[in-house]
Amino acid sequence: MGIPGLEHLHVWIGIPFCSMYVVAVVGNMTILAVVRAERSLHEPMFLFLCMLSVTDLVLSTSTLPRMLCLFWLGAHDIAFDACLTQMFFIHSFTTMESGFFLTMAIDRYVAICHPLRHNAILTHTRITMMGIIVVIRGVAFFSPHPILLKQLPYCRTRIIAHTYCEFMAVLKLACVDTGATSRYSLSVASIIGSCDAILTAISYVFILRSVFRLPSREAGFKALGTCGSHVCVILVFYSTTSFSIFTHRFGKNIPAHIHIFIANMYLLVPPFLNPIVYGVRTKKIREHVIKALSVKVA
Repeated sequence: MGIPGLEHLHVWIGIPFCSMYVVAVVGNMTILAVVRAERSLHEPMFLFLCMLSVTDLVLSTSTLPRMLCLFWLGAHDIAFDACLTQMFFIHSFTTMESGFFLTMAIDRYVAICHPLRHNAILTHTRITMMGIIVVIRGVAFFSPHPILLKQLPYCRTRIIAHTYCEFMAVLKLACVDTGATSRYSLSVASIIGSCDAILTAISYVFILRSVFRLPSREAGFKALGTCGSHVCVILVFYSTTSFSIFTHRFGKNIPAHIHIFIANMYLLVPPFLNPIVYGVRTKKIREHVIKALSVKVA
């Protein structure tokens, strides 16, 4: 259905959504191209950033093109298997996004709190293992979701009051008791999200403690500005995902259009902001992009 109650604004809502998607695709593709081309950027921070960029590209591409077809072309129909596939990509890659935020926080903690041992601690082998663990966790915990939905009988309406195939929105269409399935999904999402958020917060507490102990005030303010922008992106991601998760359980009085609009934010905003915060504001990437553009112009 899109956003219930805001159908008359779908065309206009699609414009900023499309703009954010274009920035997300161009920004993340640029980061991947620059890091791949420059061997000097094959460091832990930029390797984790590439993993985050791939996750952002998959997450936004699995939702935005289909959503824009709905907003602009009125394409409301979706095959059931395609719906389940979209659901799997959304939930598993959202979990991966959370995991890569944590790995990047760990990288920043080691770089700032143990700078002399940074490369010794975060070797390429360990970075690869951390990336594999994050991917396996996302796939393992959310592979059962489409399988569970595939086995349920559907004898009610086939209308999903949402902009994409979200697990709880589809689950509500089943004509059997889905309490156990609902609790499983909410528990998995809550446990993974809260663990990642707590560990990420602890990492930044240690980072901030080290930053405030720096002898140079200029260096301290610079590090604080960088950490602050990182924390803002992470807060947007976790606040919107938490709102979406707990609205299903406790937010019976929250209007549907507000819930669905905010549920779109954690799929749109982080992929849009990550290239800006982690890419444009990172001096090494910015310099290499400017260098590449100046060479092409010349």
